[in-house]
Amino acid sequence: MSDTEKVATDEAVEPVGLDIYEILKILPHRYPFLLIDRVTEIIRTKRIVAVKNVSVNEPYFVGHFPAGPIMPGVLVVEAMAQAGGVLLLTEFPDREHKLLLFTAIERAKFRRPVVPGDQLRIEVDVLVWRGNAGRMQGRGYVDGKVACEAIISCRLLDRRATKADAATGADKS
Repeated sequence: MSDTEKVATDEAVEPVGLDIYEILKILPHRYPFLLIDRVTEIIRTKRIVAVKNVSVNEPYFVGHFPAGPIMPGVLVVEAMAQAGGVLLLTEFPDREHKLLLFTAIERAKFRRPVVPGDQLRIEVDVLVWRGNAGRMQGRGYVDGKVACEAIISCRLLDRRATKADAATGADKS
């Protein structure tokens, strides 16, 4: 069964799991910037639940902060965006030619620190998806308590067009 076939197809929540190898087939991110380890639930185009196991060996803890390491809030938001990316990119069979980019982060709130040893549970709900642009509500939980929340906007681009535009210096604005 392929990763896109493992997605729940109706409103009933089925225990759907994607391991790290299946996530790597969907997202272009790699270590040290791949910030989700597992997907535990997907409802197509609507919702995803993912997990990030926060290790003391994460490279950002070297400088943030050595005496009391805290996962940077912007990386918690990035983890939410990556989970949303898995959710939306599973809808595109040609996803290797697509790039899902942030266009805005709104109402970001950081409620408690995420520290080594924590398991960050990431829940993302699609608010609006219009084929090539969307908005998602993300929340990160540690021990059942909200650590972070934000509304994330994104846009889907064709990588081939993006590379061609960059090579020629073309600007579509």
